[in-house]
Amino acid sequence: MTALADLLIARIARTGPITVADYMADCLMHPEYGYYSTRDPLGAKGDFITAPEISQMFGELIGLSLAQSWQDQGSPAAITLAELGPGRGTLVADALRATRSVPGFHDALQVHFIETSPTLRAAQAQNVPDAIWHDTIDDLPDRPLFLIANEFFDALPIRQFVRDGEGWRERMVGEHDGALQFGLSAPAPFHFLDHRCGDTRDGDLVEHCPALPGIIDTISDRISRFGGAGLIIDYGDWQSLGDTLQALAGHDHTDPLTNPGQVDLTAHVDFAAIAARAIGIKHSRLTTQGVFLERLGITARAQALARNLTGDALQNHIQAHRRLTHPAEMGDLFKVIGLYPATGMPPPGLEP
Repeated sequence: MTALADLLIARIARTGPITVADYMADCLMHPEYGYYSTRDPLGAKGDFITAPEISQMFGELIGLSLAQSWQDQGSPAAITLAELGPGRGTLVADALRATRSVPGFHDALQVHFIETSPTLRAAQAQNVPDAIWHDTIDDLPDRPLFLIANEFFDALPIRQFVRDGEGWRERMVGEHDGALQFGLSAPAPFHFLDHRCGDTRDGDLVEHCPALPGIIDTISDRISRFGGAGLIIDYGDWQSLGDTLQALAGHDHTDPLTNPGQVDLTAHVDFAAIAARAIGIKHSRLTTQGVFLERLGITARAQALARNLTGDALQNHIQAHRRLTHPAEMGDLFKVIGLYPATGMPPPGLEP
């Protein structure tokens, strides 16, 4: 048991079972015991690794895609280049390096990071020292927004619901014999799930991310009023169906209710929910990460970098290219959707 587990069990004893979303929020962001609040989780010494940490090519190509989108929109003179949940800042650092030769792009942009973890903010400051930090996306300035969200939405707390007739039972976290365990609430008509009654059956589980609509509303508002583009890259599918809550520790899966605060918790992203909230703007077709990166020229870039590599460095480089693009690796598991103005075209690498 962890210190956070003791706090959660005491809370449940006082007020009753809590939602999966409340459980995830405490596990990830509790100010004293939360997973992201207390550590740098990335890399070989952490619990997982993200695409920017696998290869510089990932951030380079995303930067070039957004720079081309900026040019396609007339190269506005003052823009926000923002990343939600930027990890160590590696992606933006690589994007900035790759776009140095794009005329006027760096003069126009100001980097903004949405990050609440003090530990990760310190790492980001090492890689992108001129960045400006915010706790929420609502604090971004009113100007064209060119946004990156890579493995951000999967870490947002979710609620889970099991279909019961024409209603739903919410999956809750309770306590039994001194340990945390899952249970179900009484059935109730959760009206924000009415649209799922047509594609689910009794016993089916669906997930709902309470924070997602507000975040996409803010992105859509900025892009519709000022221009810009958004690239959202994450694992998930077009619509939520089934239990996708998972915990990672030491690069391996573990029980989500074991060691709260000491393991990473994520869930698959419902891209249909993102598309539905893209009001006043357009969204691209959902595209696999492998196809997206190939369209942007990752293989040619990999070949160019390989010319100066030998031995283990070359083998690691080849493996990184495969991991990012191959269907059996991240290539099909991760998806990309673009957000862009109603009168524009999606960022390069994506289709309308």
